[in-house]
Formats: sequence, structure tokens, C-alpha cells
Amino acid sequence: MSKPTRRTRGSGLSKAPSIYDVAREAKVSVFTVSAVINDTGRVSATLGRRVEAAIRKLNYRPNLLARSLAKQKTHTLGMVVTDIANPFFPAIVRAAEDAAQKAGYSMLLCNSDDKKDKEALYLELLISKRVDGIILSKTPSPLSLAQQQMLEESKVPIVLLMRTCPGLKTDIVQTNDRQGAMDAISHLARIGHKKIAFVSGPLDVSNARARRQGYAKALEQWGLEYVPELTFEGDYRIESGLRAGHALLPHRPDAVLVTNYLMTIGFMTAADEIGMRCPEDFALVSFDDYPWLGCFRPRLTTIELPKYELGHEAIRLLLERVQGKRTTPVTVSLAPQLRVRESCGFMLRTGKQPPPILETVAQR
Repeated sequence: MSKPTRRTRGSGLSKAPSIYDVAREAKVSVFTVSAVINDTGRVSATLGRRVEAAIRKLNYRPNLLARSLAKQKTHTLGMVVTDIANPFFPAIVRAAEDAAQKAGYSMLLCNSDDKKDKEALYLELLISKRVDGIILSKTPSPLSLAQQQMLEESKVPIVLLMRTCPGLKTDIVQTNDRQGAMDAISHLARIGHKKIAFVSGPLDVSNARARRQGYAKALEQWGLEYVPELTFEGDYRIESGLRAGHALLPHRPDAVLVTNYLMTIGFMTAADEIGMRCPEDFALVSFDDYPWLGCFRPRLTTIELPKYELGHEAIRLLLERVQGKRTTPVTVSLAPQLRVRESCGFMLRTGKQPPPILETVAQR
């Protein structure tokens, strides 16, 4: 037996309450209800509470499409990342979504695969969807003239994530990658390693260049020789870490800094294929830290990048732009954190347990 259809006055089917219903329930004008919903105009606290009580009672849901058209805002933000399969990004995306939702915005996520054609397609798509702002982890390629013109004409605010982009003067949130690399090499040198190899990301990416600069500077500070044969340029993916291991380990380095987790997986795979063990045959420090790393042996010494904070800060900067609170570009640089565990050879070199992990404060 079918359920009876709920009806309202007359013979029409039940329909969602309208703004007029809320006004009647609260005994105020439609304009007062609109002012409360859109947070515009001056409404007394008493009237505001009456309107809010009526909204709750009637379970009223504003027409978001109509509101967005009227205000030229969609309350939607776009985010383009280079590789969603990279475990570096999910925590950033989660933080961005959390912060956006708290502020009343929805997120559209796009994955460029670090390919300029896909990135161009998604930027055009997001602008056509009339998003209010975009967080962009940029591919190595510069913006084309057509893309620059499109972004200028759309006036959509952009926050760059982890990578700079020549010709695009906007906000950026990043980590202090140069300092992170210096901290890693300094730790290795401090416990006695002298022949230190290095696996970088693609050097046409700003954070990869910063990490290589930190490597070179730390070697200089510790009086260690820079040997070109001990450096390898990867692409932040597993396969390049595998190639790096086969290229560098035959040179028998004391230690190696691998500048992201995916390349570290490839590097350790190469060591296993060659028959070398960490930390007995070589010490290792990796960029990026994850909860599951404590399950592996040896436990990895890492330079942790504050991923959740990156996503949260990116949304904060973007909403400041979207809401017209600021027009001058700013750069937020968050401090990395050295986490000492077994893979760096600390216990083998010193006979001591690793020191407790110290919390570092984000720096701007």
C-alpha cells in the first residue's frame, strides 16, 4: 500500500518552504529575512533571533544558485594538485576542505598529473564554473600568454601551493625547503657522515631548487666536498628514486638525502636489489613524514613538512582575497621539522637512542 502524499493548502504537492514562509513565521518583512540570511544590512538582535528560529522551525534552505547569481559569487573554490596519488597531497586537500567548509565554501578538486595540458584544461574549467578562487600547485611549465590573459580577465584570486610561478604575482604558501635540506645534511654531518649523496626533484620546480641549494650550503658549512657524481635529479616519483639508487649506491656514499617519500621508496627498492642495507651500508634521510612509517624497518629519519597547516593556510589566504580583505600578495613559509629515527645511523654512530622529536613553530 503506497504512502499518502503530504499536501499543503489546496491540492498541490508539498513544497519546500520559501523566504516568504519564513517572513510570515517570524512576523517580519522579506527584506529582513534576506538581510539575516545574507548578513547584509542592520538587523536588531531580537529580529535576527526570530528569523533564525523561523528558519530552523521550517527547515528553510536558501536558494544558493539564486544567491550566487545575485552576488556574483558561487561559494565554490577550486584546487589543482600535481599528483593526487602522492601521499603528500591528501592531508593538504583534507585541511583545505575542512577550512573551506567551515567558512561556507565547497571545493572542486582537480589532478593535473604534473602535465601542462591537463592543468590548462582544469584552469579553464574552474573559471568557466565561476569558482570564487583557486589553489594551484603549479606544473613546471610557465603560464601561456592566453592563460595569463584568461586569469587577468576573470579576476579569480589564486594562491600558489609549494611552487612559485614566474610571471604570476600572487599569494603563495610553501615550506622552507632550503632550511629543511640544510637541517638534514647538518644532522648527517654532525653524527660523522662525510660522503653524502643527494636525490633532488625536477630542478625546474622551485622547491626542488631550494632543497638542492640547502644541500650545497650545508656541505659548505660543514667543510664537506660537493661531488657531482653523488647528485641525481629525479621527478618526485618512485621510478626516478629507483634509478637514483642504482646510479648512486655503487659510489658507496656514507649517507643520502632523498627529497620526497615516493623517491625514497624507489631508492630503498634499488638498495634491496643491489643487496645493500640501511643504515648498515648507507644512512638515509627522507623528506615527508607519515604515520605508517613507524611500521617499517629501519624507521625513517625524515624532514616533516606540515601538510595540514599548508592546506589551512592556503584557504586562509584565498578567502582573504575572495572577501576583499587584502590586495597585496604575501608569502607564507612554514618551518619543516627534523624527526630522527634509525635510518640515519644515529644509533650506529653514537651508540645512543635518537633524541626526542622537537616541535618547531611555523614561521612566516
